[in-house]
Parts: sequence; structure tokens; C-alpha cells
Amino acid sequence: MPKLKTKSGAKKRFKFTATGKVKAGVAGKRHRLISHNSKYIRQNRGTSVMADADAKKIKSYMPYA
Repeated sequence: MPKLKTKSGAKKRFKFTATGKVKAGVAGKRHRLISHNSKYIRQNRGTSVMADADAKKIKSYMPYA
């Protein structure tokens, strides 16, 4: 049985927690931040845990993670 390949885009963008949940960076933080208020920028700092429906798809992209 051949090895399964990992999607390169997924391995750069997602990490797994110790319990197997998927962490990802929050969108909307790259440019045009002057049009967002401080609350928006502050609340989207760091990473967030993906929803279960999205996490199932991401786990299929990273079979050995």
C-alpha cells in the first residue's frame, strides 16, 4: 500500500492540539486593518480552533498528523 501524500497548503496553515482539534490563524489580519476597529483586531489575535465540520475535511488533507 503506498503512502498517502499530505496537502502542502494544509501543513503550512494548520496545527493540531494535544486532543486532536485543529488550530488555524484567524482571517482578516493581513492588510486594510485601518478600516477595522480596535475590537475586531484584538479579538482576532492569535489562533482559533476550527469547527468540527471543517476539521474533518482538514484531517483528510493531513492523514498522518
